[in-house]
Amino acid sequence: MQYHKAAKLSELAEGKGKRDVINGITIALFLVSGKIYAIADTCTHEHASLSEGEVQDCVVTCPRHGAQFELETGRAITLPAYIDAKRFDVRVEGDIIYVGE
Repeated sequence: MQYHKAAKLSELAEGKGKRDVINGITIALFLVSGKIYAIADTCTHEHASLSEGEVQDCVVTCPRHGAQFELETGRAITLPAYIDAKRFDVRVEGDIIYVGE
């Protein structure tokens, strides 16, 4: 697996999303309870940015129609989304976050 530099750990806020583009792919990074998650930024129901969604526990809610996705797996857990969001592996070295592709 190839890893790409995504962002600095210091740029993430607890429970908030950060949008980034890695090798042409738009991803959403989240810091929840000290752990970093990365999923595709676009809601699979309709094109909305998941990085702008509200996070509770390890679930992000799409700001457009309320579909929810598990951050650990990318699994769509509520309608109207029924297709999972792609999940990416994350590695942290110092203050740098790397995302696997």
